[in-house]
Amino acid sequence: MRYLRLIFSFFTSIILFAEEFNQTDIQTFINRTQAQFEKAYDYQVTMEISMKVPGFRMPKKKYQVFFQQPDKVKIKSRGFGMLPKTGLFTSPLDNFDNLKNLHLINQKTEKGNIYIKGDVIIDSLKLKMPNEYAKLGFRPSVTVKIDTVNWVIRNIVTELDTLKLVEINNSYTSFKNEYVMPSESTVQYFVKDAKLSSWLKKDISSIVGQNPMSQKTDMVQGIISIMYKDYKINEGIDKNIFKD
Repeated sequence: MRYLRLIFSFFTSIILFAEEFNQTDIQTFINRTQAQFEKAYDYQVTMEISMKVPGFRMPKKKYQVFFQQPDKVKIKSRGFGMLPKTGLFTSPLDNFDNLKNLHLINQKTEKGNIYIKGDVIIDSLKLKMPNEYAKLGFRPSVTVKIDTVNWVIRNIVTELDTLKLVEINNSYTSFKNEYVMPSESTVQYFVKDAKLSSWLKKDISSIVGQNPMSQKTDMVQGIISIMYKDYKINEGIDKNIFKD
């Protein structure tokens, strides 16, 4: 019996060590991705937005964007336009701070990529829940694909059980062999539930005018495509740019 207890204790120690090692790895991956993000202390970029939503047409729209670490953003645009709030200017560290129960998905093995999955901390969302019961029942998870060659986030998928809600894909370009910056992003919405639609519509905000997704419909679907051009990186930005 004592021998069996020793074996059980041994295997328990291995499991606990493996979990601790797993968490150490995850934090290292997040920190390295954050370090890459912070290399561009400030930048200017032109963003060209196009949108495909059933029953709605919006011509391509250009924005002049100014960013300064850690979280100063100024967007200049003329006329009507839209930008998704989801994850475009948020640092990797801030994004992962909104998740709990982080773990590596070992079954998704790809050379040069790792996958980290976690549960969304509901109180971190900007969505307004109708009641506490709804908050308890709304348990989305997020899977993040990190490119471990360039240390950037390639893909983010938000799911509710097995229902995909939002997917973000990012492509990157290297500048001066030092900065790895987004060259193209797509934000795709896949929602057909009435309650979820009303919450997620608030994530697609209009800079000027009203949200074109009618509040009468119970569906949010479509793709927002973003092209990034004419970067100016670490050339300094006048502090007055960020004043309202």
